[in-house]
Amino acid sequence: MEAVWRWPLWLQGLALLWGRAVAGLEQISTTVPPAPAQACSAFSLKSCEECLKNVSCLWCYTNSTCIDYPVRSIFPPSSLCSLSDARWGVCWINFEALLIAMAVVAGLILVSLTVCCCYCCYCRRRSRRRRLEEEEEQIARKREERRLESLQRKHERKMKHDEIRKKYGLLQDSDNPYSRFENE
Repeated sequence: MEAVWRWPLWLQGLALLWGRAVAGLEQISTTVPPAPAQACSAFSLKSCEECLKNVSCLWCYTNSTCIDYPVRSIFPPSSLCSLSDARWGVCWINFEALLIAMAVVAGLILVSLTVCCCYCCYCRRRSRRRRLEEEEEQIARKREERRLESLQRKHERKMKHDEIRKKYGLLQDSDNPYSRFENE
């Protein structure tokens, strides 16, 4: 049997993706540019769905007209169409409800961001406080260890000095019967 060498699976996938990307670029370069959009007034007295296929159009239910969205003002003026009868983007929701829904969503996002920021600041402050308390405990523990070590060294020095004094008879031992008796 002959061993057949195969490309690794990831390399095959990469080649396939590259081929698709090149084909997509060729298709984009060969396609004809879209025809210019029709004026919104051409869709008047038709349907809301046909009017709103063009995103720059606004449908007014009061007189079934399709008009250009007034981009100079954020909201269409009431002289053009009332907000409750205006449709933009989708036909099933009026402009007034759309604005209210967008305002509620934006408000919820702002409130949640504010709550998250405040919570994070509180947690950071609390963790900083906890860290400081732990450091203070550690410093106090080390201080106590150093104090105990100092006392132990002091005791050892005293024992050595006492041995030296005892050796040369300078220590006042109550155990030593030959110690000097001093009167006051």
